[in-house]
Amino acid sequence: MNYLIKNANIVNEGRVFSGSVLIKDGLIENISEGENLLTNDAEVFDIKGKFLIPGVIDDQVHFRDPGLTHKADIYTESKAAVAGGVTSFMEMPNTIPNVLTQELLEEKYKMAAEKSLANYSFYMGASNDNLDEIVKTNPRNVCGVKVFMGASTGNMLVDDPLALEGIFKHAPCLVAVHCEDEATIRENTAQAIEKYGEDLPVHMHPTIRSAEACYKSSALAVAMAEKFGTRLHVLHISTEAETYLFRNDLPLKEKKITAEVCVHHLYFSAEDYAKKGTFIKWNPAIKTIGDKKALFRAMGDDRLDVIATDHAPHTITEKLNTYFQAPSGGPKVQHSLVAMMEFYQRGKITMERIVDKMCHAPADCFGVEKRGYIRKGYHADLVVVDPKKPWKVLKSNVLYKCGWSPLEGVTFNSQVIKTFVNGNLVYNRGKFVESQKGMRLLFKND
Repeated sequence: MNYLIKNANIVNEGRVFSGSVLIKDGLIENISEGENLLTNDAEVFDIKGKFLIPGVIDDQVHFRDPGLTHKADIYTESKAAVAGGVTSFMEMPNTIPNVLTQELLEEKYKMAAEKSLANYSFYMGASNDNLDEIVKTNPRNVCGVKVFMGASTGNMLVDDPLALEGIFKHAPCLVAVHCEDEATIRENTAQAIEKYGEDLPVHMHPTIRSAEACYKSSALAVAMAEKFGTRLHVLHISTEAETYLFRNDLPLKEKKITAEVCVHHLYFSAEDYAKKGTFIKWNPAIKTIGDKKALFRAMGDDRLDVIATDHAPHTITEKLNTYFQAPSGGPKVQHSLVAMMEFYQRGKITMERIVDKMCHAPADCFGVEKRGYIRKGYHADLVVVDPKKPWKVLKSNVLYKCGWSPLEGVTFNSQVIKTFVNGNLVYNRGKFVESQKGMRLLFKND
């Protein structure tokens, strides 16, 4: 169907203005400012008082498919994503089996074509011994290569210096890295066990997976990227010290080295472990209030380029384990946009900045083709947000397969009410239309 969205507060390219957008044949046909467009062949939505923004592009999610589908799968998590205004995602390779060959990578794309309500891309995984597969990666239709410079599932920790150099030197596309120094973490763990025994309190998590471990690894990644001219993207920055590794004196499109911050590192701090326990146990760890404030500053002055989620579900039973047994990670895609909107409501961030970091910047950072902006001829990935519609996060309205959220009990003042993916109204006030699936993302590499 074709749609006309009128009387919208359009947030796009650093501006908020009143206008309308016409969607035709899956694309943005026209945009007006001031006066509304007129048409006879489109369903009309009058959204006066509400924001219209580009669909959020989340560059880091773990949808657990294949092999870990008791926690999540592409269908359930993409459904939660579109309900939260996320229209495109980039998913990680530490599934079972680990995605370390081009054949396994393409199998995930085939699965997503059948199951995903959102647009999708998947990272090629790296190990100490699969450079021959990495160099085959097609930068036109694969978002990047993921390197775990810190512990991961299966055979994906890249700790061989020669292997790491080979990846940074020869990868044909963007290299995205998880940075935590394993030697530092092992030393911190041994010291913590000596003091507390095996039953560690969860508040020790940021002491074990420390700021030093993060900085040491991130600094190494940046140094290697500078040495080899690698297009590097450092994921989930969690410390103040790391923010100074990144530049803000260049436009994003000219940066060779970029960085991401995740919503949970902006929302929570170490003080929240007392109440939330292992439910906010992530890697890298949530750290101090000072770090949280510094991340906000760095996001505000463009040292940190992208806001993402690192959505990584586990079951409640798994998370209720003791510190060492409880896995790291938690669900977030359904609530990332409204969580950032809450900062807008408090005057801590503008709507223009939210859209820049969650929509425009991921598109520019990865070179996503014809998405991330409200522009004529672009795919109609659009989200309508009501900034005056309070609602409480409850188990009954959590859409993740794992069935929980660390934000349960929180009341948000904004709500996503419509999500268009490729011009299809996939989500509309709690109801889904699942007949049309998302598309594989394409990337410009100029």
